[in-house]
Amino acid sequence: MFGRKMKFTHALAVVIVMAASVALGIGSARAAQITLLNVSYDPTRELYEAVNAQFAKDWKAKTGDDVTINQSHGGSGKQARAVIDGLEADVVTLGLAGDIDAIVQNAGLLPADWQSRLPANSCPYTSTIVLLVRKGNPKHVKDWDDLVKPDISVITPNPKTSGGARWNFLAAWGYALKKNGGDEAKAAAFVGALYKNVPVLDSGARGSTTTFVERGIGDVLIAWENEARMALKQFGADKYEVVYPSISVLAEPPVAWVDKIDRRRGTEAISKAYLEFLYTPEGQEIIAQNFYRPRDNAVAAKYASQFPSLPLLTIDKDFGGWKTAQPKFFGDGGVFDKIYQPGS
Repeated sequence: MFGRKMKFTHALAVVIVMAASVALGIGSARAAQITLLNVSYDPTRELYEAVNAQFAKDWKAKTGDDVTINQSHGGSGKQARAVIDGLEADVVTLGLAGDIDAIVQNAGLLPADWQSRLPANSCPYTSTIVLLVRKGNPKHVKDWDDLVKPDISVITPNPKTSGGARWNFLAAWGYALKKNGGDEAKAAAFVGALYKNVPVLDSGARGSTTTFVERGIGDVLIAWENEARMALKQFGADKYEVVYPSISVLAEPPVAWVDKIDRRRGTEAISKAYLEFLYTPEGQEIIAQNFYRPRDNAVAAKYASQFPSLPLLTIDKDFGGWKTAQPKFFGDGGVFDKIYQPGS
């Protein structure tokens, strides 16, 4: 009897321990520690710091899980190359679709139709290209023509590594092409004259902002609208002014989750949810507050005074899409290589 009682007690203890273990297992699952890496382009630091904080708060309330989103920033083309070379991005939020296409073509980490998976061609916000000048606009910069004058110093990044630089290039090219009746030789001469006035090509847009704002080099910075507005906020509207040219380009920075990396890390669902958050009214508010143009009509109307209207060229209509524009203008031996002669 005594022996049977001991066996029963032991068995009961085992059941209790197992039950406790299961309970602890469930608790730890509910309080999972998840880490994502967002590989992004240069000027999105402040945007994604705000997005990450709100998304993590919402995800915790919804699932009980703690999520940390780490950020990696640099020139968009340079960032794409890092992912191709092995940087394990759960999501990419780059400066232009051509850079995500490069990841598809060179590493096969996500499907070729990635842009169809989220609304607005996977571009939850837009921007444009503007000119940032010093207070009082001492060189009287009003439009693209002023950037080819011999007495002006222009700051813009390198199109080989920076997505923003490619949008800058195309905005100037498109202006020249329309002004000269579609003559590409004249457009090349115009943009070539502009680059003769560029003393340094930084690898990314934020580097160019630092050159212009903190190092005090140059008379005008060709910049993302959000980057120019952020400079006013951080350094003072008493120091700089934003000039909107007569025509610019509709810049559409895309986002995507990186399927093969997500599947390997078990982060596919949360990576998708993270990018879908950008399209919510809450996400769109954060986007507008960081000077990107929101897609949501109600949020856009609320911030309308912040975003002046101007004629905008588009990559598809005016440049044949990135699959045409990238090799033509920025590939090895392309237009940029032919017109840019450093030190000449």
